[in-house]
Amino acid sequence: MTTINLPNADRSITPYTLTGDPIPFVKVKASDFPRIAYSAAHVVADPLALNDPWLTPVIDWDTTLKFRHRMWDLGLGVAEAMDTAQRGMGLTWTEAQELIRRSQAEARTRDDSLIAYGAGTDHLMPGPDVTIDDIIKAYEEQVGFVEAQGGRVILMASRALAAAAKSPDDYARVYGHVLSQVKQPVIMHWLGEMFDPALQGYWGNMDHDKAMDTCLEVIAANADKVDGIKISLLSAEKEIAMRRRLPVAVKMYTGDDFNYAELIAGDEQGYSHALLGIFDAIAPAASAGLSALGRGDTKAFFDILEPTVPLSRHIFAAPTRFYKTGVVFLAYLNGLQDHFAMIGGQHSTRSLQHLAELFRLADKARVLADPELATARMKAVLAVHGVAS
Repeated sequence: MTTINLPNADRSITPYTLTGDPIPFVKVKASDFPRIAYSAAHVVADPLALNDPWLTPVIDWDTTLKFRHRMWDLGLGVAEAMDTAQRGMGLTWTEAQELIRRSQAEARTRDDSLIAYGAGTDHLMPGPDVTIDDIIKAYEEQVGFVEAQGGRVILMASRALAAAAKSPDDYARVYGHVLSQVKQPVIMHWLGEMFDPALQGYWGNMDHDKAMDTCLEVIAANADKVDGIKISLLSAEKEIAMRRRLPVAVKMYTGDDFNYAELIAGDEQGYSHALLGIFDAIAPAASAGLSALGRGDTKAFFDILEPTVPLSRHIFAAPTRFYKTGVVFLAYLNGLQDHFAMIGGQHSTRSLQHLAELFRLADKARVLADPELATARMKAVLAVHGVAS
């Protein structure tokens, strides 16, 4: 058995012996799943670039795109250029456009590449002079770019709209105008303030239930242009309540990284599909669990996915917006990239204590693909922090 010395919450350092039996990587088809499942994918920084990482992102394109093929091999779709890719936290619209171009080119090389792209207004800085018309034009620019590449749109929430809107009517106006012009139905995205504090009060109300009323009214008025909605409020109760009120043809995509297993399994009144950042980190487990559900083996589905929930809750712990660090750290531990560096210097957003607990939980969730490699890489991180392992 492999053992490593890890720090604890009380600042002590004690041995931890790995016990996890890694979930194997098995290629499957999305058609094996009873749910549509997107993984919001991260980008891999180029640590050898001569740049200022906080100001000028440089992406390792080969490794980033190889990671997309891995998702497709596991039957998962890719939600591209989303917040997991550090959109608004290091990845600007300029880099996002290149990411979308390159990912769409890769997707065309396969017949099983489910992919959709985030389009928002992040190239428009919020400010007192920003008008609703400015926001509409910003959405039109990004939606137009995605559609010009032949891609499907995920309509992201807008910081500029959250700052400029005076009432729910402003949201209805913006979304109604944008949705009326899209070429194919979009996935809307309601990202809660726990993921992005600048989105507090989205849909014109601080009360999520009242905000939900506005969102549902927008969807109902444009149901033929909405494939589904992803909500990321970290509340199973709110998601289920909204799911039961959606028009029949509109899907719910869970963005709840705390309760995804039960929401995907569903109940007698329905279920959620998935569009999740945690699926980036636990892709083989997500694939195996969905395959089991496709075979009608609900017990195996929960046996595989329930142990990943404590890991996900840790990765997405407050401040939730820093979850990307845990996602990239797992990619490093699992040998999917050669370094633990992130664009924008975001690898520094979590403490060594956080990373040590992540290691333990990843082992218990069986998502350390090669325990010996993961241990060696964890020891390297510990050494940088002055901890002998």
